Amino acid sequence: MSVSGCNDFFYFDRLKLAIESAMGLSRRFLSLVVDIRIPGAQSLCFVDLTRHKLFNSIPALPLNINTSESEGPQETTLPAGNPKNGMRRIRLPAPGINLRSSAVGFDWYMDCFPLAGGNLLCTDQSGRATLFNADTRSVESMPYLHKPKSLPVSISVPWADDNDGGVSVFIMERAPRLEQGDARALSSQFEAFTYCRPSTHSTKFWQHQLLPPPPFICNPKYYVDTSARPRIRSYAVLGGGSQVCMSVDRAGTYSLDTVTHTWTQIGDWILPFVGKVEYVPELKLWFGICAKDMQLGAADLSTMDMDSQPQLVDTWKEFEAPQEWTEVQPSQLVNLGSGRFCIARFFRTPSLMSLFDSDGLDEEYFTVLTGVDVVRCVRDGNGTANINDGNEKVELRMIKHNSRRHMSYGGDGTIKLVF
Repeated sequence: MSVSGCNDFFYFDRLKLAIESAMGLSRRFLSLVVDIRIPGAQSLCFVDLTRHKLFNSIPALPLNINTSESEGPQETTLPAGNPKNGMRRIRLPAPGINLRSSAVGFDWYMDCFPLAGGNLLCTDQSGRATLFNADTRSVESMPYLHKPKSLPVSISVPWADDNDGGVSVFIMERAPRLEQGDARALSSQFEAFTYCRPSTHSTKFWQHQLLPPPPFICNPKYYVDTSARPRIRSYAVLGGGSQVCMSVDRAGTYSLDTVTHTWTQIGDWILPFVGKVEYVPELKLWFGICAKDMQLGAADLSTMDMDSQPQLVDTWKEFEAPQEWTEVQPSQLVNLGSGRFCIARFFRTPSLMSLFDSDGLDEEYFTVLTGVDVVRCVRDGNGTANINDGNEKVELRMIKHNSRRHMSYGGDGTIKLVF
């Protein structure tokens, strides 16, 4: 894997920090991994939220409890006629850095995994791993994967009891194959990188190890349907970093102890989300994209057992897509801190290109980015809801801000990942 630039290794002239605290409680920059239509190559871009205005100021006056979220501070993004014409368009800035997979084999590809602090871990078809560090504006080599992953998921977990910046990164096959033998044996389908300072060393460095697989991987009953393996549908960090939880279609929900690396089945049910689920400590809830209707949802995952499947506390629709728009890949949720989120949705829509075309129709692909806040509102005696005030009955409200669209397959690339 290489990093392109003026000396073919590094390119930091336009590099910006992915995380800044310039706007109070939220981040200033939104990080994007962009496909630049070169085999095995990706670019990392940083969108300045102060310039593109995904977010307005939260209103100072109390919200009336009977007022719908649609009356909050937002733009009119979908007027009559062509709804795309009512949304401001984002043109991506110049890449902060360009990454490309190693020239090994004929099938070049790269997987990118967001980590805490705006960092980015990249792996390629050879198993080579590279870390982009947003704080130091540098790229460093990581230990190779024991085995390249075909469709991986990743989750990073800062060490809760470590003040020295320790972190673990778990990389897992999304649709793992059946394995024979003891579930306690190590599996190349589940691996971990750990950044720490061992007791015998004075500096921190990355270590790498295989993990035991979750129990269902060694149970043939979950693989009766040979046409579809069990698939990780959602995953989250629990217990302040002490556990990684994952829900698997047809196999239930499991937790991994991040210290002992032992698996426990929590229940036969699965979480009501798809993709990564984010914890917001200010609201004491976990947020994600709902599996049922793809809306933003919240649930309490603090207590779970075999008989108590978590239920959604509330859901919100931040974007109403026209009927002719088709989502082409799963939506992505970015936790910007303190109940502020960016939601990325990916669409395809028919487009009238030319009267002289043989059939007159073509398709357009684009990404819609929407900024929202989820806040606590407390009902008072006057029938109003005061944001984050008091200890009475609390309700969650979504404040929808603005939506921006980016056309895919253009000169500045196609958005693949938002974090």
